[in-house]
Amino acid sequence: MKGQKFKFVSAILAAILILYLLINRFEHKRPAYVESPNKIVMNTIAKIIAVGPDEKTAQLGIDAAFKEIYRLEKLMNRYDPNSQLSQVNRLAAKEPVKIDKDLFEILRQSVYYNRQTGGAFDITVGPLVDLWRKCAEANSMPTEQHLAEIKKTIGCDKIVLDSNDFSIRFTTQGISLDLGAIAKGFAADKAVEEMKKCGVTGGLISIGGQIGCFGTTEKSGKWIIGVRSPEKTEDNRIIAKLILSDMAVATSGNYERFYKIGGKRFSHIFNPATEENVDLLSSVTIIAENGTTADALSTAVSVLGARKGLELIEKINNTEAILIPAGDKNVIIKSKGAERFIFNY
Repeated sequence: MKGQKFKFVSAILAAILILYLLINRFEHKRPAYVESPNKIVMNTIAKIIAVGPDEKTAQLGIDAAFKEIYRLEKLMNRYDPNSQLSQVNRLAAKEPVKIDKDLFEILRQSVYYNRQTGGAFDITVGPLVDLWRKCAEANSMPTEQHLAEIKKTIGCDKIVLDSNDFSIRFTTQGISLDLGAIAKGFAADKAVEEMKKCGVTGGLISIGGQIGCFGTTEKSGKWIIGVRSPEKTEDNRIIAKLILSDMAVATSGNYERFYKIGGKRFSHIFNPATEENVDLLSSVTIIAENGTTADALSTAVSVLGARKGLELIEKINNTEAILIPAGDKNVIIKSKGAERFIFNY
């Protein structure tokens, strides 16, 4: 009897030990979740989350991603006189300028989106941006004469790219390229690539209003991303939650960045055709397969307005839009397929 009792107790203990080992093994295999602190990059706040097989891998992915973003910023920052983009703006009207392959690629894509959007997206608005900044500092509206001079320099048809030697030249004097409407999305795409190379299985990159995500969270779920109301509220009210994986989101609007002249606000986004500030939409959120596309199209749709903007988005595969008109910030306009990404809670 004692022998049987001993065997029974031993079996129970053995079962408990096996269960403990299994649980312990499972716990050790749970993905590691690492979140970076906020960092200032590309004149905005950036944050990166990484999920990996262990904490070291996740952290390596974050470090590699930030290193890549900083590298691209040095290439594309037109306000840094030592950047390659500044060199292009200074010299390309005089002679072809050879540039880094990544800078060449973002310029190539910029010309592509200029054509795809009928000119609504345009990186040659640099002189217009500079003019409005100076006018805001002087609290004085730009003159018709200034705008007429700048109009001569706007248009991606004045850019010549040569893929044989990765060079660029301008056909007109006075051109100044500004990549502010596409650089963050491009950088997020490159950061995702670097994280994957490090063995990161899931991640989220946030650079201002641009977000790229891939894989899954540490709980094997998709990423949930909030779309904030353009109205200023104490709790930064969320008007929609998106559930995504291997996608990108970009939001453009006139509620965060603007020029102020004579007590009136003017959007930082311009219509390249008219040189006017656009104010048809308070917020444009684009969901796309990559950050470059989302970033460029969020600006283009801001320029085009709701009707023409949605017509454009409906023609592009795997791309959706959520729009909020300037006249009524409580109205949400969505493209036909946007609902499948909205998390109903």
